[in-house]
Amino acid sequence: MSLNSLRERLRALGPELLGFAAAGICAYAADLGLFIWLRGPVGLDPLTAKSLSFVAGCSVAYAGNALGTYRRKAAEVSRLRQYVVFFAVNIAGALVQLLCIAVSHYGLGLTSQRADTVSGAGIGMALATVLRFWGTRTLVFRTSGRTKGSTAGSTAGTEASWTG
Repeated sequence: MSLNSLRERLRALGPELLGFAAAGICAYAADLGLFIWLRGPVGLDPLTAKSLSFVAGCSVAYAGNALGTYRRKAAEVSRLRQYVVFFAVNIAGALVQLLCIAVSHYGLGLTSQRADTVSGAGIGMALATVLRFWGTRTLVFRTSGRTKGSTAGSTAGTEASWTG
């Protein structure tokens, strides 16, 4: 693949990445805000509060992607199935973050709060975001190459797969 070809592919991916990032930022804000509220004024224990805020964050991210970033993709499956797969992809991302902390903290012996933050919120978040982006575009909002409004026999409005 030539450098120009790579640049063209990245440029074409730009709007999708921006939409995915915007949905992710809104989801993060919803997750964090709800967690703080549930731990503070509501008085829930941390695991219950985080579980509820995680589900809310996933719901916000799914809505942002389904109604925003990937709104022009024709759905091959029900929205419920998409949401379940989206939720599973997000759980996989959370596990990646936990694995990064576990490797750093217990495997490498880097036990400071800073090391945990760097491994979980830095390296882990970066790897989890790549996984979530890949999973969202290939497992959740995959299409048969058609956008809404296109017909089966028409090539108008088709999109090439990002994998080639």
